[in-house]
Amino acid sequence: MPDPTIARTRAELDAARGDSTVAFVPTMGALHDGHLQLLKHARPLGDTLVASIFVNPTQFAPGEDFDAYPRTFDADLERCAEAGVDVVFAPVVETMYPSGLVDTVTVDPGPLGTILEGAARPTHFRGVLTVVAKLFGLVRPDVAVFGEKDYQQLTLIRHLARELALGVEIVGCPTVREPDGLAMSSRNRYLSVEERQRAAHVSAALRAGVAAAAAGEQAVLAAAHDVLEAAGITPDYLVVTDPELGPARPGAEARLLVAAKVGSPRLLDNTALTLGALS
Repeated sequence: MPDPTIARTRAELDAARGDSTVAFVPTMGALHDGHLQLLKHARPLGDTLVASIFVNPTQFAPGEDFDAYPRTFDADLERCAEAGVDVVFAPVVETMYPSGLVDTVTVDPGPLGTILEGAARPTHFRGVLTVVAKLFGLVRPDVAVFGEKDYQQLTLIRHLARELALGVEIVGCPTVREPDGLAMSSRNRYLSVEERQRAAHVSAALRAGVAAAAAGEQAVLAAAHDVLEAAGITPDYLVVTDPELGPARPGAEARLLVAAKVGSPRLLDNTALTLGALS
């Protein structure tokens, strides 16, 4: 596959994308097989496939791993070429935040951004939605692809595109997993050998929850919690919601979401399920 064009500025990006239809996959780099699946999923959705690589400082709170976040640009370019990416947009901070990080206009995620991940990381989704809105403005994609692993993020980005009338179709791509079920993440490389073994129980808990779904929400939570407890994992949250992250309803489609620290990494995962109806 030919190497993608690297664009660092808005002018370079405009020249590289031209007037074609654009499919877009935003990333923070450190690309793994999960990202590769996103890129391959997006490849047929536009004439030009653009991937961005930008570690966004505004979605990291003080004390989080912004400085330590893995940066593997050369390897990322190889991954992009493998997936058929046409353009890699790799801006500097000044391109994304021309008024600076403090004085920039930001996007308020609203009430949905204050629960689950938003409760644990109060500034996170403001940073995520702000950078995504900026990237949409610069890349001007017709369709953008995001992974379902960060399900709350995906839901918020769908709301962003709809409520701000951004004219971008948001497509979710199923979570890509390791052979033992662990959801692929750039932060998995922080796990020790022992922690990596324990981390597999996060997805095992989801599978246990799905198996208990016919018995209702409380059975789902109990089954998933038992798996986590047996592995010595205390979740930050373990919840069943509807697909829009509201209250789940018996007999309807639902989502089981979990977040838990295993060692230093905070692991997120989720799965779809259908709750049993009330008898």
